[in-house]
Amino acid sequence: MDNEESTVNKHVSATIYPVLFALSFSHLLNDTIQSLIPAIYPIVKDSFQLSFSQIGVITLVFQLSSSLLQPLVGVITDTKPYPYALPVGMGFSLTGLVMMALAPSYQWILVAVAFVGAGSSVFHPEASRMAYAASGGRRGFAQSLFQVGGNAGSAIGPLLAAMLIAPFGQFHVIWFSVAALTAIIILYRIGKWYKPKSIRNYILRKNKVKEETQLTLPRKTVISSIAVLLVLIFSKYFYFASLTSYYTFYLMHKFDVSVQQSQIYLFIFLFAVAAGTMIGGPVGDRIGRKYVIWLSILGASPFTFALPYANLFWTIVLSFIIGVIIASAFAAILVYAQELLPGNVGLVSGLFFGFAFGMGGIGSAVLGKLADSEGIDYVYHICSFLPLIGIVAALLPNLKKVQTRLSKV
Repeated sequence: MDNEESTVNKHVSATIYPVLFALSFSHLLNDTIQSLIPAIYPIVKDSFQLSFSQIGVITLVFQLSSSLLQPLVGVITDTKPYPYALPVGMGFSLTGLVMMALAPSYQWILVAVAFVGAGSSVFHPEASRMAYAASGGRRGFAQSLFQVGGNAGSAIGPLLAAMLIAPFGQFHVIWFSVAALTAIIILYRIGKWYKPKSIRNYILRKNKVKEETQLTLPRKTVISSIAVLLVLIFSKYFYFASLTSYYTFYLMHKFDVSVQQSQIYLFIFLFAVAAGTMIGGPVGDRIGRKYVIWLSILGASPFTFALPYANLFWTIVLSFIIGVIIASAFAAILVYAQELLPGNVGLVSGLFFGFAFGMGGIGSAVLGKLADSEGIDYVYHICSFLPLIGIVAALLPNLKKVQTRLSKV
């Protein structure tokens, strides 16, 4: 083996922690920016006299702009990776941030969140691919570490908004442009690591050959399993839409808390989501992803049923438990899908991130309409049934057993 092949092999076989931590931190910065959108809803609702339906449309525009392009980006980068696409995508998010800070009307808010969404559509599939390339075979761990950065950013965003934006107004969104600029620098450096063709192409080729020899399932089984996973994503992100978009309004309406208090309670929920994300991937590596997927969605149902009847203290406790349980599913779902479709990491990442964002956006718009017509309390009664859909995870094949059986052949 020559020196170049030896260097390449080292990159493939070892888990590259500096790259994984850099990607996770970039994900934190990216999702901190994204989380400002729901965090400023109470401010823009008052400033522009918006209805819940219009708030839902803001989320819908953001989620659709961040979801529709992701599968396309994934397909393109499966064929030809673009290492410097990530800092370019973050440039779109930076543009959206500046526009959001200066937006004089509801229409400009919509344009601003579309730019942030476009940046997200580039970031997630390509950054997920880089995490996969740096995993050294520890795919669940790598995906969880990558995801937990994003969830931590989603949790920190509302807290920072409560301190920097709620007391001072919409213009102070501009301070978060520092996060976007920092992310651009980090992502440029990651791109330099990912750029060498000898390493990148060897990683892609070796992963594809290795996975195709590890796992072979009938086409019908693969298609039905992907469909089940998308149904589970629908359940998870429709329910999450009720909390990420309307939790602050629910707390202010039902318990008469202030905007700043509601943002802190939202931070607690989002912190739970980050914790759950970090749990799901490594546990899936150990016991099998099917079990994690099944328990993490269906297992939340007793707590979602109790939430609409709880007082303030138990609402916070229950929302924390729900966040931990449901959030543990996504890393397991994504890696499970990548194993179903070996050699298509970008396509799978783009499809699932895109579908998740799309369901979150549609869910927010639908639930906003429902909140206007039936009241915010009614939304949480209806959504409490969504985790029951998790029972369909029983239809998924156990890939861990399939891989073990094939390894003995």
